Amino acid sequence: MDDSSMLVRRGTASPLRSFLSQLKKNRVAYAYIAPFYLLFFVFGLFPIAAGLYLSFFSWDGISRALFVGLRNYARLLTDPMFWKALYNTAYIGVFAHIFILGGGLVLAYILNSNQVKNKDIFKAVYFLPVVTSSVVVAIVFQAMFGTNSGLFNYALQSLGLHKIDWWGGRGDYIKPAILIMFVWRWMGWNMVIYLAGMQGIPRELYEAAEMDGARHTHVFFRITVPILKPIILFTILQSVIGTINLFTEPLVLTNSMKGGQNNQGLTVMMYLLDKAPWGNNLYGYASACAYVLCAIIVVVSMINMKLFSPSEGEKPARRRA
Repeated sequence: MDDSSMLVRRGTASPLRSFLSQLKKNRVAYAYIAPFYLLFFVFGLFPIAAGLYLSFFSWDGISRALFVGLRNYARLLTDPMFWKALYNTAYIGVFAHIFILGGGLVLAYILNSNQVKNKDIFKAVYFLPVVTSSVVVAIVFQAMFGTNSGLFNYALQSLGLHKIDWWGGRGDYIKPAILIMFVWRWMGWNMVIYLAGMQGIPRELYEAAEMDGARHTHVFFRITVPILKPIILFTILQSVIGTINLFTEPLVLTNSMKGGQNNQGLTVMMYLLDKAPWGNNLYGYASACAYVLCAIIVVVSMINMKLFSPSEGEKPARRRA
């Protein structure tokens, strides 16, 4: 055997020997972290890969899977009901988060000021809906939106207005009802996150602004919001994922997997779970739907990251050599 072949063998064997020696040397540490990676592979990585593989098949969960290629994706993208569900979800998400994110930011700014006393009480009151069960919240709001004895219709009649059939008719009021409940439930969550970020802003900045005679609106938009940009981006990404996953509340409110009258309360997660495993056994089609929703989340998240990334003027200048 010549010297070149020996060098090749040594070059290929050396990394393997080094890896095995490191594995043997740190076997106790690897033994401790092995359960996490094992569980992640079984319950995390494997289902993701299996779902992608299954999206190219037609399978009812019992019989043999039939390969159909991109037919599930083509069928999904040409289904008017999917686009209806996507529109409903986007409508609820966009309009609800105008109040959820904006309202949470304003509430956090108010609570961060020195004029508010007993701040812990307000924090607990605003955050209480977050820790309440989704089913309980939906049942309570279902009673509040009742046609004959609901609190909202009682308030409308007290003002001399006509009562509203929230769940009947053409279903025009189903999305606003879900939107109201969604805002009430999640505004406190964003408020707490924003408040934690504001408490990290140096008080000297606010004191300097007050000495210069800046108004609260100028302080809010010139100091607080720019500094909180990364936190605002984080809450927006959370909101996108949470909106796509919206399921329990509209299901209980409308008492239907179809979203009530004219499918006005149908969300994409209700649409997906109606295909499998709740309403039907179209597991391949449901997997394709899940990956389309995943792609939507990725695209929307990338757009938000582009919009909320620091501009050239906000980036710190590099130190010249």
